Amino acid sequence: MNDRVTVEIEEGVADVRLVRSDKMNALDNAMFEALVETGERLKTQKGVRAVVLSGEGRAFCAGLDMGNFQQMASGERRGGERTVDELTRGRTAAGANRAQQCCYVWREIPVPVIAAVHGVAFGGGFQLALGADLRFVAPDARLAVLEIKWGLVPDMAGMVLMRGLVRDDVARELTWSGRIFGGEEAVAMGLATRVCADPRAEALALAREIAGKNPDAIRAGKRLLNLAQGDAPMDQIFLEETREQVALIGSKNQVEAVTANLQKRAPAFAD
Repeated sequence: MNDRVTVEIEEGVADVRLVRSDKMNALDNAMFEALVETGERLKTQKGVRAVVLSGEGRAFCAGLDMGNFQQMASGERRGGERTVDELTRGRTAAGANRAQQCCYVWREIPVPVIAAVHGVAFGGGFQLALGADLRFVAPDARLAVLEIKWGLVPDMAGMVLMRGLVRDDVARELTWSGRIFGGEEAVAMGLATRVCADPRAEALALAREIAGKNPDAIRAGKRLLNLAQGDAPMDQIFLEETREQVALIGSKNQVEAVTANLQKRAPAFAD
């Protein structure tokens, strides 16, 4: 796994790096496996309070490895007709296949995930960035829903992830045109959180700030935000807001947050 993805954990922040820099961190089978394995491990990793996802070298992620397209062109890779059983086999509880899970797993991690995007984030690389809770992008970053260039549709959870970020017509235009856009436009459309001169440095800084907050409240917030982005009815969201708050009030870490504020000192939270 270390030849595709590395993880360093310090002071509650997991610094996750795609390290296939000679290929602009393109997605091959080994990268798919490494991303899924890393995300699944971080779901239960003790002491992790925030995650930063970035790419080493010239790019965040250039998308699917060119070898896969060459196989498609030669006829080596064919989808063909498959039964419902074949299409659903090996999927996660949420219904994702491996390629979808390598992007969606970051939403399932119980703590905030920040993607730091520089260079390019094309196709699958763009969908990987969408899987994060926040996206910090360089001003000269280039992004695209690029699958139409290869006669395909985005199928790495892109449809699920875009629907909560952009208007329907914007998602359609990007999907059908495959056009490349920059960091400022990504923010304007709702696909990026902010433009940063150094996305990774700013992402790590925010992750450290988050890691210094009540971890129980941070996790509760992510659960509620994920619920609100789904199809949950309003009454269920109201109920879960109350349930989460009742569980927090008077808990050890919440008392520590109040005490530290009153005493004007840094809090010491327990995981």
